[in-house]
Amino acid sequence: MPDAVPTDALVSLRGVSKHFGEGEARVDALRDVTLEINAGEVVGLLGPSGSGKSTLLNAIGCIVEPNEGWIALDGEVVFDNRWQRNDLRRLRLEKIGFIFQSHNLLPFLNCVDNVALVLHLAGRPKGEAQHRAIELLDYLQVGHRRQAMPAQLSGGEAQRVAIARALANRPRIILADEPTAALDSERAGIVMDLLRKLAREQEAAIIAVTHDEKIIGRLDRICRLRDGRLVSTTENRAGPRSETTT
Repeated sequence: MPDAVPTDALVSLRGVSKHFGEGEARVDALRDVTLEINAGEVVGLLGPSGSGKSTLLNAIGCIVEPNEGWIALDGEVVFDNRWQRNDLRRLRLEKIGFIFQSHNLLPFLNCVDNVALVLHLAGRPKGEAQHRAIELLDYLQVGHRRQAMPAQLSGGEAQRVAIARALANRPRIILADEPTAALDSERAGIVMDLLRKLAREQEAAIIAVTHDEKIIGRLDRICRLRDGRLVSTTENRAGPRSETTT
């Protein structure tokens, strides 16, 4: 395993493996995955059901514990054959934003309070949390809906509020699980363009599990998994389109 954290990668994995069960019931969800993702990149994880996409996303998100391997996030080694921190909840609050297919907004809170809640959990003062929430909603062009309840939002508006919530603590790593699957083509494109803008302006790494063909052209890189292995990486925008098979 490496001794130092790569300085040019926000997400760095070496030899990450994960299995569930033992003996004949064992399922190898990830097999020796090595991957680096840099600031400013929007990377898609693609593959058939059972290929390991969600397991990989959850390992990066410090939700699923690998059986072996090494993971560094934003300059910190967080896993080296075991978790390197006791408080993974705090680690996630500090380093990672999550976006889901279903926006998962709390139905009894308005848009501002849904976003500010993350900051309250991190111990920020109420006034600071409210200011940051309004700033993000304005940035994502839903500031005019700040007092609306989730049930009053369109699908695209709700997903923008969910993105604002994911950005509340200024994470440089954003994990998205099917972020556009519930949106039509136009709204899916708008959401992905916003994510690309965020990646560039905030020097963030965005990693999205997707089956959505509508957004493939808006990804910088496509990582394909099969049977738990990373089998290819396709550069989508940097120069001529090319594919490297591992």
